[in-house]
Amino acid sequence: MSNMKENISNQKETKLSYTLVMLLIGIFFLIPAIGVFLTSFRTDTEISLHGVWAISGNVTLDNYLNIWHSESVRIYMRNSFLVAIPATIISVALGTLVGYVLAKLRPKGSNFLTLFFVSGLFIPPQILLIPLFQLFNKIHLYDTLWPMIIVHSGYGLSLCSLVMKNFFKNVPDELIEAAIVDGASEPGVLARIVLPLSRPALGALATLQFTFIWNDFLYPLILARSESAQTVMVGILNMAGQYSTAYGAQAALSIFASLPTIFVFLVFQKQFIAGLTTGAVKG
Repeated sequence: MSNMKENISNQKETKLSYTLVMLLIGIFFLIPAIGVFLTSFRTDTEISLHGVWAISGNVTLDNYLNIWHSESVRIYMRNSFLVAIPATIISVALGTLVGYVLAKLRPKGSNFLTLFFVSGLFIPPQILLIPLFQLFNKIHLYDTLWPMIIVHSGYGLSLCSLVMKNFFKNVPDELIEAAIVDGASEPGVLARIVLPLSRPALGALATLQFTFIWNDFLYPLILARSESAQTVMVGILNMAGQYSTAYGAQAALSIFASLPTIFVFLVFQKQFIAGLTTGAVKG
C-alpha cells in the first residue's frame, strides 16, 4: 500500500515537473512575441528614446493604419498567399499519392524510392541557393513567384511522402482488399476509403506546410528582387524608415502577417491535434 502511494506521489511530481518545464519554455518563446506586440503600438520616436521594453502610456494605432493603407503590404500579402496555397496543395497532394504507392502498392525498389523521395529532408536549403538562382535566371523565371512555388513544392514533397507513408502503413490491408473484392479500383479505394481516414494526417500536414512556406524568408529574399515578387517576410525587412529602422511598422506588419497562420491552425486544429496524437507527423 505504501509503495502504491509512493508511486502515485512520484507520478504527480513528474507531471508537475513536466508542466513547469513546458510553462518555462512557453514563457521563453512568448517574451519576444510580447515585445513585438507592444512595439507595434508605439511610435519610432518613442522607441528610439525609451527603448523597446519601456513602459509607456502613449498608445497609437498609426502603425497598423499605415500598413493597412499601404499598397506594398497588399502586394506582399497577395504574393505570400499565391505562393503558400498552391505549394501546400501540390506538396500534400503529391506526397499523399507517393505515400500510398510506397505503403500499399509496394512496387519493386520501394526502399530505394522511399530513400529518393525522403532525401530532400537531408539537403540543407543553402546548398541549392546558387544552382537554383542560376537555373531560374536562365529559364527566365527569376523574380517571379514560380521559383518559390516550385522549390517549396519539391521540398514539401519529401516531408509529405514520409508522413503519409507512415500513416498509410497503419491502414489495415484487409480494408483495402475488401473494397477491391467489391469491385473498387485503386483510385476509388484511395478516394473513398483511405483519404477519409487520412483527414488527421492531411490536416496536420496542410497546417505545417502552409506555416513553413508562409514563414520562409530565405528563398523569397534570393529568388525575388522586385517588390512585385516578394513575400510578406521580405516585406517586413523592407519596412525601413527614411533615417532609421521603422520598428513600429515592422512590428505591426509582423503581427498582421501572423494572422493567416493562426487562422489556418484554428481551422485545422482538430485534425492537427488528431494527427499528432495518432503519430501522423512522426519523422
